[in-house]
Amino acid sequence: LGYHLSFGKVDPEALDTNWNMVRYIDNLDELLLLGQAIDSGQVSCLIERLRPQSTDYDQLRTALARYRTYQLLGGWQPVPDGKTLETGSTGDRVLALRARLIMTGDLATQDMFLPVFDDAVAAGVQRFQRRHGLLDDGRAGRKTLREMNVPVETRIDQIRANLERARWVLHDLPDTYIMVDIAGFHARYVRDNKLVWESRAQVGRPARESPVFRSKLKYLDINPTWTVPPTILDEDLLPEVRANPGYLAVRDMEVVDYSGNPVDPASIDWYAYNGRNFPYLIRQQPGPKNALGRIKFMFPNRHSVYLHDTPSKSLFDKPERAFSSGCVRIERPYDLAELLLANNSGWNRERLLKTVDSYRSKTVNLAEPVTIIMLYWTVAVDKNGEVRFSRDIYERDAPIISGLNDGFSFRARDIIRHAPEQTALLGNN
Repeated sequence: LGYHLSFGKVDPEALDTNWNMVRYIDNLDELLLLGQAIDSGQVSCLIERLRPQSTDYDQLRTALARYRTYQLLGGWQPVPDGKTLETGSTGDRVLALRARLIMTGDLATQDMFLPVFDDAVAAGVQRFQRRHGLLDDGRAGRKTLREMNVPVETRIDQIRANLERARWVLHDLPDTYIMVDIAGFHARYVRDNKLVWESRAQVGRPARESPVFRSKLKYLDINPTWTVPPTILDEDLLPEVRANPGYLAVRDMEVVDYSGNPVDPASIDWYAYNGRNFPYLIRQQPGPKNALGRIKFMFPNRHSVYLHDTPSKSLFDKPERAFSSGCVRIERPYDLAELLLANNSGWNRERLLKTVDSYRSKTVNLAEPVTIIMLYWTVAVDKNGEVRFSRDIYERDAPIISGLNDGFSFRARDIIRHAPEQTALLGNN
């Protein structure tokens, strides 16, 4: 149990070969503490100490207890399929809907036997929809009923999977960090353990997943150019140019050779190439049409992924926002940039906006780099204490749940990093 609380039961590296958040204990002190705790009868105190000391983890534990209580009460009965239920609807399906909303606290218990879809029910449906990443229109249609009818056992497994994720990463969370919740389409900046910025986010679509990893955000590019990468060139841009020769000009794009010299698009046989053998670069100029918007936030990683502004701002209003090619688009980039530049002498909001308006590209190194963590949470508890479920867009929950339900194989390499002679003391378990 102590090992599971410290490292998790499931090996994240076995699920993701790009995992770069492996944790170690450099000596046997924790194992010696276990023996001392047994001798003194204080095992429960040690177990509590080995849990992630994180509000996020505590809130997920509370959510798990709540949903297990729902399970002990018999769970919830499914709302029968049928026409969309909305204000003015009546009948037994409305009664079933009321009961379902009451069970999870989305609707107060008064008038639970009233078979009418009234304003109170509409508000309860909206609350449920917001908690499950749905369009909060207050109407119980096909997608809403699908989420309502997910069994309580499945919700419990989702919470268990995310508690396991928390055990992987929340033990050594710094006081200041940026965290991107990929499945939740959300980003936040915590500084000195206080939330100072949050934003809706657009992430990679399932065919081009945003990766999970940890890095340091080191600099900003203001008014960036964008060089089209091979995959996007092959799958997106080349078909557009073949269909519309004026496509590049409309989007402030130019073709250049590898020395940066302009190439006339009309001189290129666009049907002769694909994204892998195209002999030129396609570059988009800084400005409002640029795919990266006006600012990008850079941190070293093997995936060529970063945070950035976007001209596609209307997509932030969508409940599910898996639209990008892997990078993360954020809704409030200027606010984040201003906060990150707070320790850079001479930088403030006015200078930031003046630099943006100049249309000239500029790189600004941060005086204090900030840890950034890209994670994938399908359950989270928001700042108001609401338990929020996100659709598992990359289908990553099932392997974790399977691993939690399977037997356990001890991984000594997690415990000892620099002392093989101590590892030998543990045997070949």
